[in-house]
Amino acid sequence: MLLKTFGWSFAVTALGLVAAVFYGGWTGFGVVAILSILEISLSFDNAVVNAGILKKMSAFWQKIFLTIGVLIAVFGMRLVFPVAIVAISAKIGPIEAVRLALNDKDRYQQLVTDAHPSIAAFGGMFLLMIFLDFVFEDRDIKWLGWLERPLAKLGKIDMLSACVALIVLMISAMTVATHAHQHGGTHVDKAETVLLSGVAGLITYLIVGGLSGFFESKIEEEEEREHEQEEEARRSGKKVPAVVMVGKAAFFMFLYLEVLDASFSFDGVIGAFAVTNDIVLMALGLGIGAMYVRSLTVYLVRQGTLDDYVYLEHGAHYAIGALAVILLVTIQYEIHEVITGSVGVILILWSFISSVRRNKRLAAAEGKGSGSEKSEVPSGV
Repeated sequence: MLLKTFGWSFAVTALGLVAAVFYGGWTGFGVVAILSILEISLSFDNAVVNAGILKKMSAFWQKIFLTIGVLIAVFGMRLVFPVAIVAISAKIGPIEAVRLALNDKDRYQQLVTDAHPSIAAFGGMFLLMIFLDFVFEDRDIKWLGWLERPLAKLGKIDMLSACVALIVLMISAMTVATHAHQHGGTHVDKAETVLLSGVAGLITYLIVGGLSGFFESKIEEEEEREHEQEEEARRSGKKVPAVVMVGKAAFFMFLYLEVLDASFSFDGVIGAFAVTNDIVLMALGLGIGAMYVRSLTVYLVRQGTLDDYVYLEHGAHYAIGALAVILLVTIQYEIHEVITGSVGVILILWSFISSVRRNKRLAAAEGKGSGSEKSEVPSGV
């Protein structure tokens, strides 16, 4: 079962890591491995959400999502999108961006370095909004309660996430302008670029969130209609069939899943720029990660269970927040890629270990409860 579900992912991993060694040596191997882990971890909750929605769809639409959806997710968002970001930021054609990345690394590196402030500001704001919307929401399960409880209370203030993000962006732009002034530079353009790119990142987040909300509302309408049909069937004494969405409802659900996947691809791709500027290594790492996310979605659907590691979603979002801060800092200061990659992985591993410990505590508590109940039963029974 495991090999059947993850077989393609294992094969792509082997090929991708071998290609990374040939392309960038053992350093390339390490970068691709870090990117793969980050992509899987940052998109883990997306796989859980996908599984919960996908199980309601017919077999036909499940196949559509797992075939056409894979092409869009892996080749579109993880392979084409990083090239598009570099091409737009450096103001060159996408084919030229690929050619430079493969054949003229020095020139490509210079273009990406010049474009880095706009990439970092755009990505930093997008990732920061994801993190802020998560920590400002009141949740039943809290990982770092001492931090999440007060933040959840603050989150009751409308539009707080956008306000905080814009304040951070203003500070970043003013820091860039001040640094340029202190060093006798006239790089006011850099500060303006940071400001405009950051606002573009915020707008992109709001658009993607708006589309997700639109499709989610459509799905809720369809589910409500189907629930009414179920109730009517029960009242009339008819057998209630298992609800499987088809037609327009399934189509809306497919679009919703693609928008969700695109939004989670944004954080993976943009977070990858905090680790490396090499689009070849980026494509290999993100492609491997995307395959595992799809395999995990299938596994969760076939098993009919969702993950028990409840803090992993928290860890992934804290990793997103860390990447956002790192991207904004790298507008002005250089941070080694090993540090940027390690921070996210450490946070996710920490949340995983915390989840395992929580599960053990719950199991131990249940064991004590059942043991006390047994002790009350007479031995002769």
